[in-house]
Amino acid sequence: MLCLFDLDGTLIDSEEGIFGCVRHALTQMKAAIPSDAELRHWIGPPLRHNFAPLLDHDAERIEQAVQHYHERFQTHGHREYAVYPGIEALVRALHAAGHTLAIVTSKTLENAAPIIAALPFGSLFVRMYNPDARSAMSEKASMIAAALIDFDIDASQAVMIGDRKYDIEGAIANQVHSIGVLWGFGDRTELEAAGAHDIAADTQELLALLS
Repeated sequence: MLCLFDLDGTLIDSEEGIFGCVRHALTQMKAAIPSDAELRHWIGPPLRHNFAPLLDHDAERIEQAVQHYHERFQTHGHREYAVYPGIEALVRALHAAGHTLAIVTSKTLENAAPIIAALPFGSLFVRMYNPDARSAMSEKASMIAAALIDFDIDASQAVMIGDRKYDIEGAIANQVHSIGVLWGFGDRTELEAAGAHDIAADTQELLALLS
């Protein structure tokens, strides 16, 4: 089985780093900073999508904010995360069982690569799929499609695991089985509304579904 994993909210809790970079960018732009509850919804969609309403949909200001975000991420944000409990054991068990593992993330390659390289189990993921750094759209569907082509497998032999509706919608667009997880930044209502085939409350439940 090809197991495609989202990164933020699925493998790692990246709230600290993302919140810090968003606050930095908006401070530099002299814009209002959302509450923590509002910022949780920033994890999943593309940055430009989230910055737009706070910056009057001004394309130039949005690009400046994105640049400020990435500048802080490169110096601080890529270290500000924690691996969710049970994830390392889950990944190692799946690898030992012969599953092929890959990452499909909304993070750019520049931002995601140092995180994966630092994970003690990061080398078990054979590929990583990232969006175009200039995109304001969720590209989960196109990244999943690219994975199916790269690994030359039928959609029935793949599964997408993630915590937000974008992961589920991307899987459904490719007729790939989807599993939503509840320890990240989405919730059961969001995942069910998106059409998740299964939902796992913890890593043991996820492992059972994948077995």
